Amino acid sequence: MDIKRILVFPCGSEIGLEIYRSLKHSRHFEVFGGNSVDDHGKFVFENYISDIPFVDDKNFIPSLRKIIKKYNIDAVYPTMDKVITTLVENQNKLDCKIICSPLWTTQICLSKIKTYERFKDLILVPEIYKDISEIDYYPVFLKPDIGYGARGATKVNNKDELNFQLKKNPFLIILEYLEGEEYTVDCFTNRKGQLLFVGPRKRCRIRIGISVNTKTILDVSGDFKKIAEIINSNLELHGAWFFQLKRDADGNLKLLEIASRLGGSSGVFRPKGINLSLLTLWDAFGYDVEISENNFQFEMDRSLNCVFRHDINFDTVYVDFDDCLVIKDKINTKLVSFLYQCVNQNKKLILISKHNSELLEFLKKFRLQSLFDEIIHINKSESKTKYITKKPAIFIDDSYTERLEVYNYCRIPVFAPDAVECLLKVENLKID
Repeated sequence: MDIKRILVFPCGSEIGLEIYRSLKHSRHFEVFGGNSVDDHGKFVFENYISDIPFVDDKNFIPSLRKIIKKYNIDAVYPTMDKVITTLVENQNKLDCKIICSPLWTTQICLSKIKTYERFKDLILVPEIYKDISEIDYYPVFLKPDIGYGARGATKVNNKDELNFQLKKNPFLIILEYLEGEEYTVDCFTNRKGQLLFVGPRKRCRIRIGISVNTKTILDVSGDFKKIAEIINSNLELHGAWFFQLKRDADGNLKLLEIASRLGGSSGVFRPKGINLSLLTLWDAFGYDVEISENNFQFEMDRSLNCVFRHDINFDTVYVDFDDCLVIKDKINTKLVSFLYQCVNQNKKLILISKHNSELLEFLKKFRLQSLFDEIIHINKSESKTKYITKKPAIFIDDSYTERLEVYNYCRIPVFAPDAVECLLKVENLKID
């Protein structure tokens, strides 16, 4: 297969970032990120396209069509439910594939009410209260019919709170409150309608609707698979999709929602050999796939992560050894990762050290002897400044005194080991 160009839109959501992580090492796909508003995607995608009109803008489809033509995009991989539906509705106006399920499926999945209506006789769903007078027990749960990421959803504990929330938004649906454990079940269905993968995971810690801690579990009872098969038989699903369940007070699993797209935390299955984004693309381009799963369980925890951009121009890196490249008799893997990033960029690496014994032997011990273009081993009494002759350059050293001296004398950027993470960055090629 020729290399296919994939536009992920919007690219900075957790779904978009997971697609990037899933595809960035594949030689078969070149990934582009697109956004209407700049966000974290701008710091991640090497090929980044900004200022795409919002999905409800009248210029959205015409602008997207121009982008597809300009960059020879083979497929758009949408990451939000509303975007999916809009793109499917306008697929005949776009000269590329849309990675998603058919329109009627996406329309059902977009609406909680339509989802519950379709499956209420097949799967347990939360009780829906059409009127406040029907409620005989609190708390209850409010959520918008169309929404994602827990936006607009809230638990209310009494009638006064309920009236207050409905006054703010009278279109919220009132549901039975489910107090038990919550699960996401990631699935994959090929273009022939065959359900090839069912992966339940527990949503252990949730923030703004995202399971920032999730753990794969064994489907010992087979309940998750049974529900997946029912959904798969009653919707036409293509590629990766998921559904969410929660237990009621009696321990019964009830359906929260179905999404005809990739789950943002589905990356927990990648170490098990299940790359759902990649499988979805192969299937979309007409290739048969098979799944082989590593037989162990994984837990994934996420927190805010830092990615930096900078405007430092340098061709040479001077780096120290003791307490910098090697700390407490262990390799500083983050620094080594940065140094290999420099190798990829054809930058010169120079080790400059006052190590008090045979330096080459220590480099061999840590398997670092071939990393450097030049090794400068100097005496304790010497200043490193006189050996820093190549510019533009940067200097990395744990010693504040050494860094200050180099900065004042050589006038180059200097960094402590803890600051190396700001140098580890994606070399963005911003496309406008």
